[in-house]
Amino acid sequence: MSVWSELTGQRAAIELFREAARASVDPAGGVAGSGQRMTHSWLVTGPPGSGRSNLAYAFATALIAGDPDGDETTRIQVEARSHPDLHVLATEGVIIKRDDVRDIVKRSHYAPSVGAHRVIIVEDADRMTEQTSNFLLKELEEPPERTVWILCAPSDADLIPTIRSRVRTVRLQVPSVADVAELLERRDGVDPVLAERAARESQSHIGMAHRLATSADARARREETLRLALGVRSASSAVATAARLLELAGDDAKAITALRDQEEREHALRSLGLAPGQAVPAALRGQIKALEDDQKRRATRSLRDGIDRILVDLASLFRDVLVVQLGADVPLVNRELGDELDRAAAAATPAATLATLDAIQIARTRIEGNVQPTLAIEAMLVAAIRRPTPIRGAA
Repeated sequence: MSVWSELTGQRAAIELFREAARASVDPAGGVAGSGQRMTHSWLVTGPPGSGRSNLAYAFATALIAGDPDGDETTRIQVEARSHPDLHVLATEGVIIKRDDVRDIVKRSHYAPSVGAHRVIIVEDADRMTEQTSNFLLKELEEPPERTVWILCAPSDADLIPTIRSRVRTVRLQVPSVADVAELLERRDGVDPVLAERAARESQSHIGMAHRLATSADARARREETLRLALGVRSASSAVATAARLLELAGDDAKAITALRDQEEREHALRSLGLAPGQAVPAALRGQIKALEDDQKRRATRSLRDGIDRILVDLASLFRDVLVVQLGADVPLVNRELGDELDRAAAAATPAATLATLDAIQIARTRIEGNVQPTLAIEAMLVAAIRRPTPIRGAA
């Protein structure tokens, strides 16, 4: 099975990476007639859910295996993040600091252990501080011959210009709803109707589409979020709704992290030679404490991501309201809420709906800038209050 078979909607990028992987083992450094050449510093950009990390790991598999389609053994090790020639720089916090980079830079200078290349993947490279970016700069300029850096970020504009000038950028597009639905059917065995709805409601975000397709609780939380927003009629209801939305974001974050946290803890205990239920010796408690601290930082980030996801869903809701108001021939994201969308469209003008969409974006910006989420969401919901609009000429 090709390492690329579980990816979707990125045909041009996949072909480029396959050609580069083939070029990496060609003595001439290129593929006849392809125009492709291998470079040792890459940047993969694309919106959240476009699959940039998945593509980075698939490319890493091909490079390490020395085969443009990878091999099964390397794929399994890369997916488990256990291959000795793969190093991943990620953070459960808000930023990647210089200290986070220091150790992985040292490892980048080792020759590959068993593979054709040593690959370093930097997830969320946009979270690097400027000091960290400058520290990494020299490594991107002159990496060892068989070391490859792959950075991932939403946009090349999220990185400093000197980094951008030293990497080859591959820009991903948003997969189509049909592409994501087909992936859910093929990979996860999801019913076609549910797969299409999950792909549409996630707005082609592959990870979110998977969650909506496989978790009834996630679908229920999303639907409650939208109905709550449509039911805001006063400042007091805006305050109550904001509190409930934060509860839903918290529930969603816990659902995402709880299983992963438990699996990580069990794996850590096994690796330390401890049986299930066995007390942790004092000498090993520091390692378990470090793991718990990492999990707490991840929970904080997961909550922030959950709040932002709610705001993205609300933006899709009021985008649909605007489509109904304008009578535009554009597919609705939340078409199952047809009657509610019609009522919301009749309760305000298009200008008011545009103001609501602006308020949602302002709330996202404020929360990103560390404004208290409760205050930001309350202000947004006040702007979203729907009041019946008088009809001109009515008696």
